[in-house]
Amino acid sequence: MSVELPDIVVPVRQDPINGQLRYALRSWVANLPHRRVWIAGYRPPWLTGVRHLPTPQNGTKYRNTTLAVRAACEHPDVSDEFLLCNDDFFVMEPIDRMPVLHRGPISEVMHNYTRRGYNGRYVRGMRETRDLLVGLGYDEPLSYELHVPLPVVKAGMLHALEVGAGLDVLHKRTAYGVLNELGGERIADVKVLTRHGFPKDSAFLSTMPDTFAAGAVGRHIRAAFPQPCRYERQGAR
Repeated sequence: MSVELPDIVVPVRQDPINGQLRYALRSWVANLPHRRVWIAGYRPPWLTGVRHLPTPQNGTKYRNTTLAVRAACEHPDVSDEFLLCNDDFFVMEPIDRMPVLHRGPISEVMHNYTRRGYNGRYVRGMRETRDLLVGLGYDEPLSYELHVPLPVVKAGMLHALEVGAGLDVLHKRTAYGVLNELGGERIADVKVLTRHGFPKDSAFLSTMPDTFAAGAVGRHIRAAFPQPCRYERQGAR
């Protein structure tokens, strides 16, 4: 019996160039089996062959992405299980099926942020999401805030969004993973924050705009996927 491939859903901010998205798409075509790609939010003009879910881009990035994910979950044509990606997720090796991956206990992740002096909206949202989940009986909830694709079932994500609707910065991947008891394998996050070192043997990579444009990791990704893919309009840059 054949198993239907999942769609990929990508919340996209307003940026007509978005080189990271271009190379992310190339990596998904090469290495991440999928049925269709849905762009939720802003659709760059060079794209072709993708589906589009227009959503407002006038809120915070957290609210914008929540609207995008909700739109995907509520659209009847999006596959019931889809892969939630960002436009800077790169799959560097062929995989048959995306595994569920997590980052370890939220308390440990939060400690790693705060000891380095980070205590802004993102960390506050992490703390509030943890407190919400602990209050619901999950004593040591895991963080799913990794920069890798996350397999999502629509009904489960809609439930997580409803449970966390009162939070200004809901960590929706984490809420989804914990409330649906995904489990999974623990890995370190793959986001590359500096221009120089990066794990060359990693199956997954993610970049900052600077590290993609001017860093060794960006050169590595561009060298790995030099050819346009089917989602790039011919002649468009």
